Amino acid sequence: MQRQILIPLIVACALFMENMDSTVLATSLPAIAADIGENPLALKLALTSYLVSLAVFIPISGWVADRFGSRTIFATAIVVFMCGSLLCAVSGTLTAFVLARFVQGIGGAMMVPVGRLVLLKTVPKSGLVEALNYLTVPALLGPIIGPVLGGLITEYFNWRGIFLINVPISILGLVLVLRHIPNIRESELPSLDLRGFMLLGIGLSLLVLGLSALGGHLLRGAATAACIAIGALALAGYAWHARSVRDPVLDLELLKYSTFRAGILGGSLFRIGVGATPFLLPLLFQLGFGLDPFHSGLLSCTTAVGAMFVKTATVMILKRYGFRRVLVANAVLAAAGTGVYGLFTAGTPQAIIIAVLLLSGCLRSLQFTAIAAVTFAEITRATMSQAASVQSMAARLSQSIGVAVAAYVLQISSDLQGHAAVVTADFWPTFIVIALISAASIFSNLAIAPDAGAEISGHGKKKTP
Repeated sequence: MQRQILIPLIVACALFMENMDSTVLATSLPAIAADIGENPLALKLALTSYLVSLAVFIPISGWVADRFGSRTIFATAIVVFMCGSLLCAVSGTLTAFVLARFVQGIGGAMMVPVGRLVLLKTVPKSGLVEALNYLTVPALLGPIIGPVLGGLITEYFNWRGIFLINVPISILGLVLVLRHIPNIRESELPSLDLRGFMLLGIGLSLLVLGLSALGGHLLRGAATAACIAIGALALAGYAWHARSVRDPVLDLELLKYSTFRAGILGGSLFRIGVGATPFLLPLLFQLGFGLDPFHSGLLSCTTAVGAMFVKTATVMILKRYGFRRVLVANAVLAAAGTGVYGLFTAGTPQAIIIAVLLLSGCLRSLQFTAIAAVTFAEITRATMSQAASVQSMAARLSQSIGVAVAAYVLQISSDLQGHAAVVTADFWPTFIVIALISAASIFSNLAIAPDAGAEISGHGKKKTP
């Protein structure tokens, strides 16, 4: 009984730390940029490098844990995450900061998936629902607490403190992991697809680095183009390679299922759009409206609060309307909500801004839940692990591309309007572009059958008397 409580709590703490860290930084970007002498838009690299690191290493986290032991990898991941946090705290240049975030992402990529794997393998099925409930709390609280905490530390202390707070939490987590997490290994494992992992890692890293460097940040013209070209070629090489091996690191054959394909392709387009807003909103509130980081964080977390409100109604909505109708109609509504952000000005009453952000948070939460559920509608238990890896990688990759695209469009908007620094008027074209990208997800969603995922949503099933 003690293990059934302790293990979920330990994993939940790791998930909270990773979730909070991924949201706490965005609020502090303008202050960090000023401190290290960089354009705030250049700090997009700090966000994308972390997300790419997650995308690269999450797919092999399960294999590494099964090979070397879950406790060993979980503890190592916490140490790597803590070291990455310390490196972030002492960084004085953009290059050092980006590399530190990449290191931190390696720890995050191993920490959370391996922790979830330990939970699934150690907690009996009778207590699984209760155990998994522990994991929903940090997933919901992280995006709420992160922007506020980041703004509070940045405004009243120093931005480096947002990384230093990870140190005591990591040390406590390490002690608990070494004492209470079993070192589970698997005796029979397929060989690691090392060539595929290298192609995938190089492809993702260089492609997103190139996209993030557009605008002359970190890299210049020819180097940026080379990164994009080599990255795209490496990913094309992986697609060819995956067809010729028995156990690829990511099984792209799963895209033959229409619901999985819609979840990955449509979901990625949606995330590219709305995934950019945690990066854009703090910049709008601070650079455009002149708010301090703390009050900017209070406004930014409103979308996460809205996401919590709709959780209880999601099951009912999906049961009544089905996945296809919800995914198509709600994608348009959520995208429109993102586009409305472009109408905000410094004179817009904060009550209106909060109301729009709350409603937008509800819409995007409904969409994310529907995407997550329909993605696995046709997936069998035997391929569930591979499908989860593909989904996790696609989610992180699309978020990083969203940040890169949004920053580039914002810079173009500013340059075309002749502004030496980013101002409020530069944001509306950016929000329109990312809203259109999100809305484009409807084409993938229209391709699924009207009754797709009915066994999950319960849509169309009559109540038994």
